[in-house]
Amino acid sequence: MAATTTADKEGATRRLYEAVLNGEAPGVTEAATRAALGAGARPADVVSGCLIPAMVEAGRLFEICEYFVPELLISARAMKSAMAILKPLIVSEVSTEGSTANAPVKVAVGTVKGDIHDIGKSLVGAMLEGYGFDVIDLGADVPVEKFVEAVRDRGATIIGLSALLTTTMPRMKDVIDALVGAGVRGKVKVIVGGAPVTDQFAKQIGADGYAPDASSAARLVKSII
Repeated sequence: MAATTTADKEGATRRLYEAVLNGEAPGVTEAATRAALGAGARPADVVSGCLIPAMVEAGRLFEICEYFVPELLISARAMKSAMAILKPLIVSEVSTEGSTANAPVKVAVGTVKGDIHDIGKSLVGAMLEGYGFDVIDLGADVPVEKFVEAVRDRGATIIGLSALLTTTMPRMKDVIDALVGAGVRGKVKVIVGGAPVTDQFAKQIGADGYAPDASSAARLVKSII
């Protein structure tokens, strides 16, 4: 069998990008994911260099009214089909780098209310699981009160907030305000991330940290526990 080339890998990841952006059926996306891995792409690289850009583009198309909610949903479905294959591989890969030595710290991650994108959040969760954290995945389109409950009732000491749309970024401040209102802000660190989010925005809303990608998010969490 001929060795795979850079062109093979780029072609395979491009096909997966298009499968996610176009919302192909799960079987098609799964086949494209395996083809990308078979061409030599690392699982984490497939996510950061293929799946995330596809969902960012889907979000952009939504914001300019070329995509609507149904298109976003089928793109998200395709992305989840790929992540079902990639996430266990990422967790296994990250685990070899070493895990937390003490009792697991609980980290709640979620995409804020009004935003159905969860690929970045899912990758952060996978990275954190690999490092031995106890991850509470709240999902996407998460109401403010669910974040409060994660701290008050489930013992989360770190919250990771994600947003992929500029229109949902203000919900991050709503979560922080709700934590203050519930009297639990002093018990939890809040980190934020997502394509439109910046370090400046994180500081403006009173977050404890900003991470531009999943790897830096995992490092940030390790540094603030």
